[in-house]
Amino acid sequence: MKKCVLFRVRKKFVYGIICLFCLSFFSLPAGAQKENIEAVVHSVAGNIIRNTSYKFIDTKTKTVYTSTGNFPAEAEIRTQSLYNRWEYSNGVMMIGMLKAAEAFGRKEYADYVLKNFDFVFKNADYFKKVYAAKKRSEWAPFFRMGSLDDCGAMSAALTDANEKAKDKRYQEYLSKAADYILNKQLRLNDGTLSRNNPHNMTLWADDLYMSVPFLARMGRLTGENRYFDDAVKQVLNFNKYLYNPGTGLYYHCWYSDLEQNGVAHWLRCNGWIAMAQVELLNNLPRNHPKRNELIKLLTRQLIGLSRFQDPGGLWHQVMNKPDSYLETSGTAMFVYAIARAVNEKWIPASYKSIAMEGWKGLVEKIRPDGNIADVCIGTGIADNVSFYYNRPKVVNDFHALGAVLLAGTEMLRLDTGR
Repeated sequence: MKKCVLFRVRKKFVYGIICLFCLSFFSLPAGAQKENIEAVVHSVAGNIIRNTSYKFIDTKTKTVYTSTGNFPAEAEIRTQSLYNRWEYSNGVMMIGMLKAAEAFGRKEYADYVLKNFDFVFKNADYFKKVYAAKKRSEWAPFFRMGSLDDCGAMSAALTDANEKAKDKRYQEYLSKAADYILNKQLRLNDGTLSRNNPHNMTLWADDLYMSVPFLARMGRLTGENRYFDDAVKQVLNFNKYLYNPGTGLYYHCWYSDLEQNGVAHWLRCNGWIAMAQVELLNNLPRNHPKRNELIKLLTRQLIGLSRFQDPGGLWHQVMNKPDSYLETSGTAMFVYAIARAVNEKWIPASYKSIAMEGWKGLVEKIRPDGNIADVCIGTGIADNVSFYYNRPKVVNDFHALGAVLLAGTEMLRLDTGR
């Protein structure tokens, strides 16, 4: 009996030491400190860089290649690193890397993004042939461009990268992506962007981010109002269809055939909406006639979500269901949106405390090696809340990386008052 008690005491002691180590590595007092914020950002960014190989692997033989010029005809090739793939979440990650490079003076972060895009474009010809042959192709979304997921977030990141690179290859792709979103993507009769799944003409909250940040950047860079007009329209219409005034939260979807919303106030979709609204305001001219209205909509959202923050700083997977798990990617999105809004004086400075509590909770989920715990994996739409409850949470899923980097850049400004 004594041995059992002693074992339990020792086990608790060891667990406590581990927790103290993690907390001390990234500990934050009541006010965030620059060196701690930088340690978090550098751990996450450094982990990404370490795990990006710029190589290819044959999924059958496990042979690794450094070039597309020497693959056997029967090889089934993928990129070795997940961070080299043409995935919308990698677009957010690269935006975060570029912002962190600027905020923390880390040129290697910006160099990483430029190298990543160059790797894709210089190897695209091989995979274009594979895709044309209707075989499984790396970067299929790059060639397919048949949905907002295929091109929206990656194009936003590519736009930022091309401000430095000035690459004709990138500009050609961006022009194609802009044409796709403006003229070819499925829309409701009032022009709201939609998808044909799971119902015909379904509005997904996620798509506000998969469109607006890129459209807003195109508006800023070209000076053409058509991009701003469409981006503003999407924000206004998504608010019309998805906002629930009873909770102050957004539903994941709107079924236009049923004229009703889905069942869940899913955390990350609310995060996508918050970040999209922020990205529009980041790029919209200060004298734009809709600017004040857009700030009011963002403020309304930030007030609504603040009511559901857990005392530990994070938010729940299903926001209005405190028995659902605490999740990190959506929390990071909220921290970024709130801190950015305070820093830009779009909302009162008193909201700073919400971002600070969120950051403190988030830091406890980030390990010293830069891996992020409790990230919900990719999530579709379902008509039962249990689907959202039961989505697996994993370590270092793509969806948290960019949001954490962006949150860190704005927390630095919040801390230093820059």
